[in-house]
Amino acid sequence: MKTDTSKRIIEYVGGRGQVTAKELVDYLSISPQAVFKQLRRLVDKKKLSKSGTPPKVYYHISEVLASREKIEIALDLKKVINEHFLVITPLGEAKDGFEGFVYWCNKFKLDVRKTALEYEKTIRKYAAHKIDGLIDGMGKMRSTFEKVYLDKLLYLDFYAIERFGKTKLGQYLLYAKQSQNRAQISALIKAIKPQIEHIVKKYDIDAVGFIPPTVKREVQFMKELQKQIRLKPKTISIVKVKTPIIVPQKTLNKLNDRIENAKKTIVVDDSGQYQNILLIDDAVGSGATLNETALQIKEKGICKGKIIALAITGSFKGFDVISEI
Repeated sequence: MKTDTSKRIIEYVGGRGQVTAKELVDYLSISPQAVFKQLRRLVDKKKLSKSGTPPKVYYHISEVLASREKIEIALDLKKVINEHFLVITPLGEAKDGFEGFVYWCNKFKLDVRKTALEYEKTIRKYAAHKIDGLIDGMGKMRSTFEKVYLDKLLYLDFYAIERFGKTKLGQYLLYAKQSQNRAQISALIKAIKPQIEHIVKKYDIDAVGFIPPTVKREVQFMKELQKQIRLKPKTISIVKVKTPIIVPQKTLNKLNDRIENAKKTIVVDDSGQYQNILLIDDAVGSGATLNETALQIKEKGICKGKIIALAITGSFKGFDVISEI
């Protein structure tokens, strides 16, 4: 009976393109509870996909499944893809792992097996920059600025990688900020909190500064991060100066303009005395804001030890890649 009902649901959905649970209740003449039970099972088995949010949820055939069942790749290769790959569809649906990879390959008419090998090679290339799960960004800082005032710059991950675009963390950060969805923001903060706490402990941090946002949003990611992460060290005050016309760093293409913008609009409003300070930013392109903030800290003489900076995501080369955040 269950198999027969599942088969009828798949046939009906396949013939209609997309349907609601109510349509299936009317078609099958069974209880809503029974329909939802079948739908959950079919979605879990990746035979159906769903889009929308209650009360408007639509079910449709999972095209990815049909493609995936015909493709066999090495288990270790699939493991890499499952761990690192994520794509957000135009409908706002997050598809991760191998399912998302097949979807992405089909979208761009790419051979899945060949592209999977290329993806693994690219992931290995970027993973070589990680030590203890973190990326050292000081090389890029030294090649960008004549004088670097940070003692260390770390990324949790790159924002994007060549050919394949945004990393999983880059995707989550972008859509958490753009959607201003508190649930997505909280999920992201929960995921990165252990790494941030590890850095605080490793570098004996006794003060933390959060780089303030420029673009006005109802829900500010950096403010939510500061509020939810609840780090033990004291939070130092870093203020974004209001100007007649707001000019976000991401809109400036020249490095000198970014330096001038950071120098004039970021103020370290603190007179305490600290040993080691951690500066946290969501995404680092040029690094101008962090470098100028570190300069102010040194000029004020409020840090006796080292200034460590952490970006949730950072750029590999240049800074145009971060302009959309």
